[in-house]
Amino acid sequence: MDQCDGLSFVDSSSIEVCKRYRISMNKVFAGIAASSKTTKGWFYGLKLHLIINRAGGIVKASFSPGNKDDRKQLELIIKNLFGKVFGDRGYISQQLFLQLLEQGIFMVTRVKKNMKNKLMSMLDKILLLKKALIESVFSKIKLLGKFEHSRHRSVTNAFVHMVAALINYQMSDNNLLLHLS
Repeated sequence: MDQCDGLSFVDSSSIEVCKRYRISMNKVFAGIAASSKTTKGWFYGLKLHLIINRAGGIVKASFSPGNKDDRKQLELIIKNLFGKVFGDRGYISQQLFLQLLEQGIFMVTRVKKNMKNKLMSMLDKILLLKKALIESVFSKIKLLGKFEHSRHRSVTNAFVHMVAALINYQMSDNNLLLHLS
């Protein structure tokens, strides 16, 4: 795992363990995976939560059932970070914001349509646009390690495969880099 450099990006991605019409037949992930909805539609599986630094290196990684709230998982994995953390609208919570502020972490998200606009520095606005960096990391992990498939015969095998894909990404030399100039 890489070190936190004071500028982090957080997001989650779905990991489909089987097709929706095969949920009743999937016994391997019974009790671990769950059904949930993303912007792409419904899925049955897990979520991969990542916190990356500006170099694209993985600072923290965590797995959770598909239906677990992203904000709850963020509370568990954000320990020992500092600086600013950029996330999407799914991480908006006044309680979470205050809790992170007490730890010295400033959470930056876009505002929802029904929220009042808050004053934000120009650098923060630019860095929110660079949040696509973490989406690129998810794409590389899923492509490099053939991360998402439905042929696992045991939970241990599945997690070994997923952790190996994360290590493969972390060890690769073609990490992304966010230049601030």
